[in-house]
Amino acid sequence: MKTIELFKKKTVLSFEIFPPKRTNPVDTVYDTVERLKDLKPDFISVTYGAGGSESNADTLKIASAVKNDYGTESVAHLPCVNLTKNDVLEMLGKLKRAGIENILALRGDVNPDFAPKNDFKYASDLISFIRENGDFNIIGACYPEGHFEASSLIEDIRNLKKKTDAGASHLITQLFFDNGYFYSFRERAVIAGIDVPIQAGIMPVVNKKQIERMVSLCKVDLPKKFLSMMTKYENNPSAMRDAGIAYAVDQIVDLLAQGVDGIHLYTMNNPYIARRIYEAVSSLID
Repeated sequence: MKTIELFKKKTVLSFEIFPPKRTNPVDTVYDTVERLKDLKPDFISVTYGAGGSESNADTLKIASAVKNDYGTESVAHLPCVNLTKNDVLEMLGKLKRAGIENILALRGDVNPDFAPKNDFKYASDLISFIRENGDFNIIGACYPEGHFEASSLIEDIRNLKKKTDAGASHLITQLFFDNGYFYSFRERAVIAGIDVPIQAGIMPVVNKKQIERMVSLCKVDLPKKFLSMMTKYENNPSAMRDAGIAYAVDQIVDLLAQGVDGIHLYTMNNPYIARRIYEAVSSLID
């Protein structure tokens, strides 16, 4: 099933997982999927490792298992910064043969260990290429606080419009911790003529190291309420975990009340946390 069809029926709830590092057994991610499947997410997306990483080979395998072995619709991430057109064509063929219909098309982060290819400069270029070379449902990424490389929020929304004009049927946001950014972003998108469903990406933060990494990578703002939580519980792991779950639940409840199209939960391969959040909000999702 193409995930765009889901938004015609309900508020969508999906999960994201990632292939394990080579130092961990691949079986651990299948255990995660096994423990998530009874929550009946509308789809599970599978990330793609950094350019040149051996974990790339696992993305297709895991996405195929999610759909064909576990019976949950899957989305395969496909970043283009380290891929040639021939690489993408090969991947599209593999996805089609595996029965995977949905791709999250990304530019991807530049990895200093691998020289970027020049076939695709932007995610919108990849989206156009996929649209021209297969019957896939294409999903795009978006940034409520603006992409950190954009010179302004206006430029950022113009770039996003290029993605939807190129063929992105729905959007998933980067994580954020202040819903106000999401609502302002959604308003900008409407003004710009972007009329595709937008899922809010939510990440429950359960330790200080995790949030420091996220801030470094994603450049997201941390509201006072969030910082107070981190300061109070950073030396108490179980309290920090429960507070992080509670904060994510609070975000989701507010988003659902404000008519969000869907929630995309960054699970960090932690089914316990995903289950706690699901149990708290599932009755609110129509």
